[in-house]
Amino acid sequence: MTNQNGRFGVHGGQYIPETLMNAVIELEEVYNHYKADAQFNQELTDLYNDYAGRPSKLYFARKMSADLDGAKIYLKREDLNHTGSHKINNVLGQALLARKMGKTRLIAETGAGQHGVATATAAALMGMECVVFMGEEDTIRQALNVYRMRLLGAEVVTVRTGTGTLKDAVSEAMREWTSRIADTHYCLGSVMGPHPFPVMVRDFQAVISREIKAQLMEKEGRLPDAVIACVGGGSNAMGSFYHFIEEPGVKLIGCEAAGRGIDTFETAATVNTGRMGIFHGMKSYFCQDEYGQIAPVYSISAGLDYPGIGPEHAYLHDIGRAEYVPVTDNEAVEAFEYLSRMEGIIPAIESAHAIAHAIKIATVMDKEQTIVVTISGRGDKDCAAIARYRGEDIHD
Repeated sequence: MTNQNGRFGVHGGQYIPETLMNAVIELEEVYNHYKADAQFNQELTDLYNDYAGRPSKLYFARKMSADLDGAKIYLKREDLNHTGSHKINNVLGQALLARKMGKTRLIAETGAGQHGVATATAAALMGMECVVFMGEEDTIRQALNVYRMRLLGAEVVTVRTGTGTLKDAVSEAMREWTSRIADTHYCLGSVMGPHPFPVMVRDFQAVISREIKAQLMEKEGRLPDAVIACVGGGSNAMGSFYHFIEEPGVKLIGCEAAGRGIDTFETAATVNTGRMGIFHGMKSYFCQDEYGQIAPVYSISAGLDYPGIGPEHAYLHDIGRAEYVPVTDNEAVEAFEYLSRMEGIIPAIESAHAIAHAIKIATVMDKEQTIVVTISGRGDKDCAAIARYRGEDIHD
């Protein structure tokens, strides 16, 4: 899917300052060495199984399927992983790699806080220093996760520049990495940034689709008709899609945060509203203003509140292999409440975007067809924000 320069079609690349070039080249060389190393892969598998709690369950949502009276819906339960989301898959891989490189310090960006919590967790486990950059707006929305990161021993740096959200946290983390390469690894949380990050993060998250494939074959004796996942930068979606890309009978659907609607400026639906640009070290699609500047974006979900999309997703869109659909705040909140009441599973508001679209398409599919929805994280972190959205003033 990618050539030697980390390109997915025209997307990807390494658009970074010269000061970072050596660090990125070193990372690429080390990753290419260890991804084929049996001992490294065994260590990572042991961490997944014994520490993170993999394989995660593939759950048949019986009540939801019966209620919608259409396709069978299976939920890939990444919310059951240690720390409560898919983020731990990538972080354990990168932290292990950083340790092999002799790094003693991990830095990370975070929006919803789950990647920050996962990074702080891995740093605690491996005895490493940890600094997490988080936009001011997100520290307010996700106060519980800020506390969790500090409890785990991480320093949380509040980023007040720009819109005080995920894009500004990424910018600040990249600046920090530039100033302290010798002992520091930037543990990027999504399939974005300069090569090799989009490839490396995808490979660590591909455990999701590898498990889905085996688990659904066991349960149904066939591949799914559709795989649905939410998309911000796009790591849980890329992980959910990867082992199905070469299976043309499986529809791949990414659900973007439409915010208050793609016909408004308060949206983060990059594929639906953005255009080609270069930002955060990669060429991809970005939400931009009339002058080509990165536009401020909005979503109720801190984790999807990013103005770009990973380059492999941009490529899958270009070649028509995956479809990217917008889901509004209101649709996501309704899906959040629906799954909670219907199946007793409170999903992250990010994952609720995927549930919303599954609800929409399941009803027009046949009963023998199957949909797999990735529940990328659990929703305790979002309960206070959703209550406020519904007019109930509760605090974390």
